[in-house]
Amino acid sequence: MQLTDIGANLAHESFDDDRDAVIDRAQAAGIERLIVTGSDAASNAHAIDLAARHGSCFATAGLHPHHAAEWSDTLLSQIDDAAARGAIVAVGETGLDFFRDISPRDRQEQVFAEQLDIACRHRLPAFLHQRDAHERFLPILEAARPRLSQAVVHCFTDSHAALDAYLALDVYIGITGWVCDERRGRTLYDLVARIPDDRLLIETDCPYLMPRTIRPRPKTRRNEPANLPWVLATVAAARHQTPEHVAAATHANAARLFGLTDQ
Repeated sequence: MQLTDIGANLAHESFDDDRDAVIDRAQAAGIERLIVTGSDAASNAHAIDLAARHGSCFATAGLHPHHAAEWSDTLLSQIDDAAARGAIVAVGETGLDFFRDISPRDRQEQVFAEQLDIACRHRLPAFLHQRDAHERFLPILEAARPRLSQAVVHCFTDSHAALDAYLALDVYIGITGWVCDERRGRTLYDLVARIPDDRLLIETDCPYLMPRTIRPRPKTRRNEPANLPWVLATVAAARHQTPEHVAAATHANAARLFGLTDQ
């Protein structure tokens, strides 16, 4: 099977000592492509560098809503320039996070809209984050959608109604190891079967969201792309499909979304 991890935070400091080994383990586990997430100025640059040095890696660049207060013309130019020279395959991580409210909500909304505008101008997909902010997130996305080539709502953990709203906008849905969590992921497990085959994507969001289904249980809490098959297995079970079917569908969907040559 060939797999794509559409959300790997490999610029995170927890990978500083063994990043190349992490990428090697991912490839050994069948992860053919890694979409390396940029979420601030430093991680954007690091993601772009990783993509330049590793044939299996592709970069995004954006500003996570937690950092919206840091938005500046310099950061806008960094993302815009990366998009213009083809160094990234998506704009983001961008969106709204009203769960932690680390940045003011009005600032988050402004920065989200401006990053969607960059994606629209460069005909790039948007890599989106939404937590406890659906009521404000949806109208901003709806306003941009006619000009936006595509988008993925990554790490989806929301409600039946939110899922239906995003699918009505014909965007992709990214599922993480949250679905493997028997304590808080049951609602998501029950919703996964509602996602059409051609709109489903899987991701680790590493180093976060270690799948709780991994056996034997890992000694570390740091998640990594090599654990994606555990997400795949749970998603397949929830959908009453084979892992091979889900792997083929999500790998092809990632190629289509990010404009990659299928392997």
